[in-house]
Amino acid sequence: MAKILISGGTGLVGTQLTKLLLEKEHSVNILTRTPDASNEYKWDISKQTIDVDAFKDVDYIIHLAGAGIADERWSDKRKKVIIDSRVDSANLLFNKVKELNLPLKGFISASGSGYYGAITSAKIFEENDAAGNDFLGEVCEKWEAAAFQFESINIPVSILRTGIVLSKTGGALEKMKTPVIAALGSGKQYMPWIHLDDLCQMYIHQIEENVNGVFNAVAPEHHTSTTFSKELAKSVSRPYVGINVPSFILKLAFGDMAKILLEGSRLASDKIRKHKFSFQFPELAEALDNLFKK
Repeated sequence: MAKILISGGTGLVGTQLTKLLLEKEHSVNILTRTPDASNEYKWDISKQTIDVDAFKDVDYIIHLAGAGIADERWSDKRKKVIIDSRVDSANLLFNKVKELNLPLKGFISASGSGYYGAITSAKIFEENDAAGNDFLGEVCEKWEAAAFQFESINIPVSILRTGIVLSKTGGALEKMKTPVIAALGSGKQYMPWIHLDDLCQMYIHQIEENVNGVFNAVAPEHHTSTTFSKELAKSVSRPYVGINVPSFILKLAFGDMAKILLEGSRLASDKIRKHKFSFQFPELAEALDNLFKK
């Protein structure tokens, strides 16, 4: 069994991932600004400090830490926070691992499906496609570059470019479950998505199957804002309205951040499946039923 150190371990993904890792008899340490439990250790990214006891006997690091992309409007200050929270935290981990000369078996980092840019196109993006020429593309490119530093000290790197994570509580679905459900903007933009449990199992798969490289962490079934909204309305027994939320309202409400709601392309999930990963929830209807009809 492996020992794993998780940054961002108290968030939506980290909490469920910790639970599933412990169920499989792995052991988990968590980095947090406010440690409470016996397996939690303090770090301060702004001061570039970290409790070195967190690294004791650790085999893998899973790097989930980062300010929420959709938590606030994208002012210049907020954009800097979004990038720095990912890059500076990865740099801190890298410097400490290098300083302690730790023989890690792997460094596994989150990234975003926005790597390819906030655009709507006919293309289905694969892992070897270039980064998008916009803010999301910049965030993910810098995030991944920080992770790939570990290869310079002979530590294998794995990166999961994650779509919209579907969870019963918290996350995107919490905001989408409005009393009346409608598509956004044109409704034609794609929404790459993944069930929380599938995402967590993907991280575990990278460890247990010793898989490295860059992977799209998205379900194989593609949905537009329109088809996604219809499935969601059906699953939560709320009315679907065929009049889409106008783009200008979203732009007024969210500013530049509205791009992540109004644009989106399909991502291929073939590569991870070729590495023997099997989705428990490959289709949206069954993923939503699992979350809301248990």
